[in-house]
Amino acid sequence: MKIYDVEGFPNPARVRIALAEKGATNECEFVPVDVMNGEHRSETFRAKNPDASVPCLELEDGTYISQCTAITEYIDGAFDGPSLCGASAKERAVVHMMNRRAEIGLLDAVGDYFHHATPGLGPELETHQNAEWGNHRKSIAQSTMSYLDGVLAENAYLGGDTFSMADITAYAGLAFADFAKVEVPSNLTNLIAWRQKVAGRPSVSGEPN
Repeated sequence: MKIYDVEGFPNPARVRIALAEKGATNECEFVPVDVMNGEHRSETFRAKNPDASVPCLELEDGTYISQCTAITEYIDGAFDGPSLCGASAKERAVVHMMNRRAEIGLLDAVGDYFHHATPGLGPELETHQNAEWGNHRKSIAQSTMSYLDGVLAENAYLGGDTFSMADITAYAGLAFADFAKVEVPSNLTNLIAWRQKVAGRPSVSGEPN
């Protein structure tokens, strides 16, 4: 299978971490997409992914799958290892709930701030900016950080006792926050400790088990 992405971007990082967690990185060919020159908006790429976004998964039968949650679901089901999406019905529901909260409230919110209220990726790519909206979304990201800190006061990970795709999404969101200069308040000690713990995982640090 192939992954069309940009190494180092937040959403591609989510899929790369998921692959590493399942020990499947070598099962995938990574195809770089020249986002900075608009390749993701070309007719050729849109034929693969109408969302005009990365990452995008291409299966051997020609199926294309976009959206990180859907790609992670596929990876989780296709490869052996502990589930990233939850084992029981309850676990799956909680993981999906927390993943969505981390996605829309943190990662996407930071993205909206970056793309609307800062120069972002430059004038050729950042069209139809709305600074007021971007700054509002920054405040949402900061509120979500506080919410996640509270969750982590009661749980080892965002979905409960085990590492899941919700943790991957939140970790990528905080990395994006660093890049966009959205500060993680120092009083969010549970979130900061969790982040350090996740950073030490081989799938994130790149260190072998």
